[in-house]
Amino acid sequence: MDIEFREISEFPRGTLVTLLRDGYSFEPRFERDWYKQWQEFDDFFYDNPHIAKLSGFMTVLEGKPIGFVSWDPRNFPESIEVGHNCIMTAYKGKGYGKRQMQEAVRRMIEQGAKKIAVCTNEILVPAQHTYESAGFQLVNKCKEPFCSEYAGQRIHYEIVVR
Repeated sequence: MDIEFREISEFPRGTLVTLLRDGYSFEPRFERDWYKQWQEFDDFFYDNPHIAKLSGFMTVLEGKPIGFVSWDPRNFPESIEVGHNCIMTAYKGKGYGKRQMQEAVRRMIEQGAKKIAVCTNEILVPAQHTYESAGFQLVNKCKEPFCSEYAGQRIHYEIVVR
């Protein structure tokens, strides 16, 4: 069965934070340092379904959410920044993350974004590969201000839409 992309609001509150916890479970310090922010993010999207509908989607396999991606359109149309992007651990390495990101990029371009930006961390090598395979170009690397002791440098990528 193939994946499909569905609205976040089709799934219960708490789904986003559950996916983030699972996606980052390989390094427990992510949850320790980011859980509160993840919960606030989940609450925001479920409290504002009109924003969630335009700024993210769930990736679903056989009716089960296996990942999601979101983006921040506040600087639209000049730029859109990818927010959270994750795939559950059991589904990593199967191409779902790449397809999810390609769909997100397609939607952002369709919405009229002139530039799409994303950042990740040095420890998240699969995320780096996903962004590069979806057409993002490395812009720079800098010190990670929040969790550099375990996540390494922050890596910035972008796509300039022509």
